[in-house]
Amino acid sequence: MPLETHKPTILAVDDSKVMQEMIKISIGNDYNVLVANNAEEALSLMYKHPIAILLLDVSMPDIDGFSLCRTLRSLPQFGDLPIVMLTSRDKVFDKVQGRLAGATEYLTKPFDAKNLMEACSKLIETDSSKAGVGNEK
Repeated sequence: MPLETHKPTILAVDDSKVMQEMIKISIGNDYNVLVANNAEEALSLMYKHPIAILLLDVSMPDIDGFSLCRTLRSLPQFGDLPIVMLTSRDKVFDKVQGRLAGATEYLTKPFDAKNLMEACSKLIETDSSKAGVGNEK
């Protein structure tokens, strides 16, 4: 299915098909939602599509969300990409780890669709207000 060019694209990286569908249902009316099961798929999609926001689960096989976040922050083209950790890991230490890894926002599962939409809207607006780079429509 082709992406709608007037909608920002959000990439959700989560190894749970159920969670991928919940994210699509929650924000799919306002955003193009791409999904990836792991870090490798995510990187592949990120090099093919302009991603406005990355939603990232922490607990995944092979490379966890914290590692992927740190890796993306070390790459110049993804240094400013809004990254939202969307995870069931809700301890203070997990949130601190998320921030240290470079996460822009940290939301916990089960998530409220309204909260996810608000977080995405806020990040899109913030990103658009920065010099307009990469947000041409």
